[in-house]
Amino acid sequence: MKLLQAGPSPFVRKVLVTLHETGQYDEVEMVEVAASPMVPDPALIAANPVGKIPALVRADGPTLYDSRVICRYLDARAEGGLYPESRIWDTLTLEATGDGIMDAAVLIIYEERFRPREQVSMEWIEGQWGKVSRALDALETRWMSHLAGRLDMGHIAVACALGYLDFRHDARKWRVGRPALAAWYDGFVKRDSMVATDPTS
Repeated sequence: MKLLQAGPSPFVRKVLVTLHETGQYDEVEMVEVAASPMVPDPALIAANPVGKIPALVRADGPTLYDSRVICRYLDARAEGGLYPESRIWDTLTLEATGDGIMDAAVLIIYEERFRPREQVSMEWIEGQWGKVSRALDALETRWMSHLAGRLDMGHIAVACALGYLDFRHDARKWRVGRPALAAWYDGFVKRDSMVATDPTS
């Protein structure tokens, strides 16, 4: 298998953490591609017509793309138990919450990086951050008991989202007012899979 990836994408990190947690990291070749929303890499478009990372190229089937699809496949392949049937809907919803934080946080970076300075919309940026902030508040008030439980894909998605906020949006100080979530993350980030995929290392 080949994983098409680019830079410090939190969606790529989510897949990498999953590979580490399920013992499959050494079975995948990492392939760096350009994932610009303006001029995507031809190799990436050939694998994923939408031109987004990550994409998992397989020898025995079509390329998989979207981190949720890839992680579900990898977990099934390894029988890793990251999508437990006993709490599948909670796990999927928590994963979607983490992915939603990543989506909004990445879009802020795109707005700042790819638009001409005079066209950057601070109102739009704050709207995206509003999504992040509301999701973080929901994690703090509704999801801590789940996060305190056995590892599943919801944990991985949320941790990768919080790691991306530290990496790209540290000035926003997401921990303020969310002590339980901050304490959980500070413990989770010490896992070997998170250390191995730290974008700052």
